[in-house]
Formats: sequence, C-alpha cells, structure tokens
Amino acid sequence: MSTPPLASGPDGPEALRPLLDTVLDALAEGTRARGGPLPAGGPQQVTARLRHAIGDILPDHGNPAALHTLITALTAGAADPAHPLCAAHLHCPPLAVATAADLAASALNPSLDSWDQAPTATALEALVTQALARQAGTADALITSGGTESNHLALLLAREQHGPGLRLLTGANAHRSLTRAAWLLGLPDPVIVPAPGGTLDPAALDDALTQVPGPHLVAATAGTTDAGLIDPLTDIAARCTTHGARLHIDAAYAGALLFSDRHRDRLTGLDAAHTITLDLHKLGWQPVPAGVLAVRDPADLTALNQRADYLNADDDTDAGLPDLLGRSLHTTRRPDVLKIAVTLTTLGRHGLGALVDTVLDLAQELATLVKDHPTLDLYDTPTLSTVLFRPTGADDTTVATLRRTLLHQGHAVLGRARPDGRLWLKATLLNPRTSTGDLTTLLTLVQDAHVEGTTPR
Repeated sequence: MSTPPLASGPDGPEALRPLLDTVLDALAEGTRARGGPLPAGGPQQVTARLRHAIGDILPDHGNPAALHTLITALTAGAADPAHPLCAAHLHCPPLAVATAADLAASALNPSLDSWDQAPTATALEALVTQALARQAGTADALITSGGTESNHLALLLAREQHGPGLRLLTGANAHRSLTRAAWLLGLPDPVIVPAPGGTLDPAALDDALTQVPGPHLVAATAGTTDAGLIDPLTDIAARCTTHGARLHIDAAYAGALLFSDRHRDRLTGLDAAHTITLDLHKLGWQPVPAGVLAVRDPADLTALNQRADYLNADDDTDAGLPDLLGRSLHTTRRPDVLKIAVTLTTLGRHGLGALVDTVLDLAQELATLVKDHPTLDLYDTPTLSTVLFRPTGADDTTVATLRRTLLHQGHAVLGRARPDGRLWLKATLLNPRTSTGDLTTLLTLVQDAHVEGTTPR
C-alpha cells in the first residue's frame, strides 16, 4: 500500500490542489441540498441522513470518496452562519481570506510551544499580539481559544497576584465562564452583583466592595451574551480604583468596536482594566478559534511560566531562542494567529471597522422593522448587533415552540433570551451581507410560524 500524500513539503501543494477542488465541489453540493440556513427535520432526521450517507465510519478498507461524501454530508447538515437567516448566536460567518489562511496553517501545522517548531509563526504572533494590545490600551496580549479561556486566564493571573482568597465580584449579567473559572480555580464563591436593566449596577458594586472582605477582582462585561449590553465601564473602573480592586473586562463581544471610529467611544474606560477578553470569532469574522487576552502589566504573565527541558531549556533560552510556554495554558498550539494577521493586514483597521459599523446598522434597521410591525414587540433599542423581539401577546411556551418550529423546518435560526424574565427571540446579526429584504423575510417567517402555531386545526 502506498503512503498517502502529505499536505506540506515539496509535493504538498500539488497533493492538495485536486483535494481542494473536491472540497469546494462538496461544499457547493451540500449547500444546494440544504437549501436554507439549517437542515430540515430536527435532530433525528439529521442523524439518520448522516448515517445513511457515510455508512461505516471505520471500515476495514478505506473509501477514496470519503472526503467528498463527508464534506457534502456535513455541509448539507450544517447551520450556516453565512446564511442571512442564521442569526441565533455569536457565531460569525468567517471571511474567505481568513479561511484560506487557516488552510495554510493546517497544511504547515506549526506548533507554538517551541521556536524550532514555529520560527516565523512565533515572530508573527508577537507582532499581532502587540498590535491588538495597543488597540486595547494594554501592554501585551495572548492568543487563546476564545472568551471562556481568556476569562479563565484572567482569573488565574489575578489569583496568582492576590492569592487564593481572591473574591470575584461580577454582575448577574456576566458570562457563565467567569463563575465557572472561579470554581475551577478553587476561589471563594463569587459575589453576584445586581444588574437591573441588564447592566451591572455601580452603586451595588460599591456596596459589595465595601462589605465583602478582599482582595477583590471585579469582572465587568462589554457586550452581554443575551442582549449585547455594555456595563458602565468608566463608573465601574472608578469604584475599583477607590477600593483598590483589580478589574477585568469581558469584551468578547463588544471589543471589536475598537476598530470602529464611529463606535469605539462606547468602550471608554476599557483601558482601565488589568485584563481584557477579546474574541475575534465574534465581531472579527474569524474561523473558530480566535480569542485574545490583553494584559496591562506584562509581569502578570510570569505566573504562566513553565519549564520543559525538551522545549525551553535554559541554555537555549540564554542563546536567544524564544520561550513560548509562558504564552498559553496549552502546550501544543496551532497558529491561529495566521488568519488573524491576514485579516488585519488585508482589511486594515478601517476595513474591519466598516464591517462592525454595518452589522450595528443592520441591528438598528431590524429594530425599526420590529417596532413598526403591527404584531411584533421589540424589547429595546439594540446596543450592539443583538435584537430581541417576540409576537405581541404570545406567552413563553408559544415563543419557545415558534423558535423550535423554525429550526425543525430549517427556515430560520433564532436564539432565545430572558432579559426580563420573559422569553424573547434573539437575532444576532453578524453577517455584513444581510439585506433589508433578508430582515423582512425573517420577520415574515416568524409571523407565519406564529399564526400557524395558533390556528386551530
């Protein structure tokens, strides 16, 4: 049996070329078969179609057509974030140029745990993290797998600075990864500060900082998952300064406003944070993963230092080879920085800012359409690109059923949120190619599904 071709090396590009044609054909075929933002039929039918398409996943003898078969099946059964009616989550449609860069990263397969596995990728990561740190008003930044890992790292760095008695104070609106990280790190139970209206209350935070013994880590949010709201960052930072508390800001969603001249002032106060979570696989249009943790004081990163003689021996480090083990919780680490670098350089800050502006404008447009609709209610004017709405007079059971009906039909993908205790449909607009007609179609589908669901049969 001959050895299968490899993706890199002298023959790698020619080995990949026909396979890329196969992949692109399968993507197109699967997209046509799906015909919408989501496969129809629900979980059981999707699973049955997959089993029928691929047969034995580990046959005794290989199937040369497996690449085409599996990519077609995966595409036909995908939730396509590039479809304008797929708008449930903070799950962006990746840019073509970023996806192409990700292919090169996979083919070359460097690992950023030692310089001799990733010479240029090491230098590229330094350039990109320095550029992103400057945008955030900090001194350094790390590449992570996303907001959850960045938040975890932020708590770890704070614990190493202030000890295991560190007390996390965060809003009731905060991402679940923060309280989960406190649990994973063995910290005391977090203090949950009220967030009336969806944003952290600075006065309640002040009371908690006064009453709860320190040391304290305050975690604010710039871009909540449910409604896309931004905490009053300047006021929160001032309270932290008064009480000597460390500040982390989870800006996984709203952090990309830094690229926008129109909207970056909404992040005033961000540079007061000791650590900042950013996430470019949300409003950055990157394939997953593309997280960042920005750090004000590079000395905090000494907590991550590790020693492994086969990776960062002292004599190699003394001879000038970069030590990468203190740049991540991971050992083996793929060069996710390449797609980020290609995107930053190809589009520039203004190009990325224009995409941010476009999706925020789309949210305002959808909100206006809902507000003017005779049988739909708008929760509130959107802050970012998230719009919450529901049929007028519908109860929570009706809203939940309506959403699942659209999913089962494969017609539209909407999320769900309870900002005020009631269940709302959530449209998270991350596709800058979405049109006014697409937004109108989305609302028509919601209205039709509601009418069908309430019509006696």
